Amino acid sequence: MYLRGFATAVGAAAVLIHAMSVAEPAASTSASGAGGLEEVVVTAQRRTESLQNVGIAISVLSGQSLADKSISYVNDLQNATPSLQIEPAFGSGQPQFRLRGVGFIDYTSNNTSPVGASLDGVAYALPIQTQGQLFDIDRVEVLRGPQGTLYGRNTTGGEINFISNRPTADTHAGFTAEYGSHNEVNAEGFVSGTIVDGLLGRLSVATEQGGAWQRNRVTGQALGDKDKIALRGQLEWDPSEAANFRLGGHFSQDKSDAQGLYLLNTYSPGGGAPPIPADTSRYATGWSLNPTFAKIIGIDANSKPGLDNSNNGVDLSANIDFGTAKLTSITAYNQLSRRESSDWDATQYYDSDEYFRSDLNVFSQELRIASNGAGPLSGVAGAFYSNEDLKENFYSDFTNRLGGIALTSYEQVANSVGIFAQGSYQVIDVLKGTIGVREDHESRELIRLNTGFLVPSIPSFTGGALGGSTTSNLPSGKIELDYSPVADTLIYWSISRGVKSGGFTAHNTVSKPAVDPFEPEKLTAHEIGVKSDVTRTLRLDASAFYYWYKDQQVLGKVFDNTSQSYIGRFVNANSRISGGEVELEWRPGADLSISQYVGFTAGNYTRTLRDSNNHDFDGKPLSFPKLSYGGDFAYSWDVGGFKLTAESNYSFHDTYSQFYLLGSNDFTIQKYWLANANLSLSPASGALWTVTLWGRNILNKSYDTTRNFFLPSSEVAAAGEPATVGIRVSYRY
Repeated sequence: MYLRGFATAVGAAAVLIHAMSVAEPAASTSASGAGGLEEVVVTAQRRTESLQNVGIAISVLSGQSLADKSISYVNDLQNATPSLQIEPAFGSGQPQFRLRGVGFIDYTSNNTSPVGASLDGVAYALPIQTQGQLFDIDRVEVLRGPQGTLYGRNTTGGEINFISNRPTADTHAGFTAEYGSHNEVNAEGFVSGTIVDGLLGRLSVATEQGGAWQRNRVTGQALGDKDKIALRGQLEWDPSEAANFRLGGHFSQDKSDAQGLYLLNTYSPGGGAPPIPADTSRYATGWSLNPTFAKIIGIDANSKPGLDNSNNGVDLSANIDFGTAKLTSITAYNQLSRRESSDWDATQYYDSDEYFRSDLNVFSQELRIASNGAGPLSGVAGAFYSNEDLKENFYSDFTNRLGGIALTSYEQVANSVGIFAQGSYQVIDVLKGTIGVREDHESRELIRLNTGFLVPSIPSFTGGALGGSTTSNLPSGKIELDYSPVADTLIYWSISRGVKSGGFTAHNTVSKPAVDPFEPEKLTAHEIGVKSDVTRTLRLDASAFYYWYKDQQVLGKVFDNTSQSYIGRFVNANSRISGGEVELEWRPGADLSISQYVGFTAGNYTRTLRDSNNHDFDGKPLSFPKLSYGGDFAYSWDVGGFKLTAESNYSFHDTYSQFYLLGSNDFTIQKYWLANANLSLSPASGALWTVTLWGRNILNKSYDTTRNFFLPSSEVAAAGEPATVGIRVSYRY
């Protein structure tokens, strides 16, 4: 029903666009001084092409747009992209992605996300790898729907591609520094140019410091200071016109405070201790570290919740042009070290104090060959290999609630091989057909999963280390038709299938069945869309989709005959999802730009799932916001020899409830609006510098990014940041 209505709207929009396009031909080149649209170039299909010629629903954010919208790390992309949500598990560094309602919710690190992410063509194996800083970025491409016939990793939800700025032949350098509320200081800089003839280089660095906006409700101590530094280096060598090599390396370190949680309801510690009332301020929190727990995990007993993470890697890209085709190789190695302590009960008691010690090593190799695009037939074929090794220790201090300190430890090794190909044929001038195929083989092994109390000493809940393995062979593919009735208008239709491998639940466990593997998930997507430069100043893109979701991976509750109780474990379910997006960009003059987006997604389960109260969730709605909306306005005018630019952007996030907690007001994240604003001054021509006054969350909206509980005694939420203001200075030549 949702699809039929939205598809009708898309069809009507296509007819209207066709009529308007005939009346006034659109320009497909960059904007002129009198205003007009700029061409957006993407590499979403592994070749350089105009965004408007790609039959995929894509949102693109430039590096300047990221700065204007105050997006400094990946989670903030949900404030600028339709149908995207990124929820931090318990406010921690583990992101939980959803795109068009397709996501995976887990606080441990071992499972892949159905929404893929990559930097400069290197795919991230696990979501935790995405939490570094975004700096010196050329653009971000957010692709909605299954991807795989052109990408190293297969996805069911979509793909987020980060493309960094490349080395330049001419010498360029620049820096940006800003100061804001709560003594927040951010800075980044770069230098780029020719090192020797044929060898180019680029060095970029960024740091974030300060900014604590939370307070301990008992001591008044501040929490939330950032302490981040990141470095990226690139060397590009062109030994001949037919060969190009790029060597990249990155290093980042994060020693920031962790985010604190606040109490949704009164906390009763028991043992005669006084209860703690629910927090009236979202910015209050609490913590206290058990000296015994601190000694076990190896940190100071006076430490605040915090991180000591590093994320490092190196990659080599090679491109060899044979004339009729180009061969590309991407070899990468990435290493992540996670040391994160959090207080998930948000009090001074030792109820749910957590510490992650995780080490991840990933090697990947992608090899593909692409035609040069000459003639009606074009195509890409390739292979992808990945090996990942994760060792994780997850410590939990349950002293005041369960009488001890627990440790869950395990190792997981995963190997993935994918072979993919996609070909397109220009049937006639206005019609193109595309077929893509893929085959994935993946194996995952869980090694020595063990949960036990360290204090008091109980070697294992489970009577010994658990383990298991799972393998999958999964085909996927795509069929697409592109129709261009008039210049600068594309109507596309596609059916695509994406897959995601199975895996393991690696939580604190008391039962062997808790680690039984869950099955791979498969998603078949039907999509219709239109992209049009309606006039030379107005661009309108719209899409509608319908998803058949089979064996969707959901955190559920399963009855265990051994313990005669329900246990938490990922299970498989079936569901249907439908909806669509509309994106609009209008540039009526050189000094005015307006953009808007709206996304709507709805879905429900179609197979029975039961919780501990034996509730039937067949037909119940999926857990994600239905509506997303946002946009921005920017206007510039001359003041003497200077240009003044006012910009404002905003986003709406709809209400939603956590699965198995549907209908509970305590765990329903309420809808909210966010708004930012910027006022910038720069020279009227030949601008080398810019001074910007900025405000984030200027309406000072109170909102939550997640609501949950770890032990049922502590019902908590992670708050979004309050209003902040500051000044930014940029210079480049």
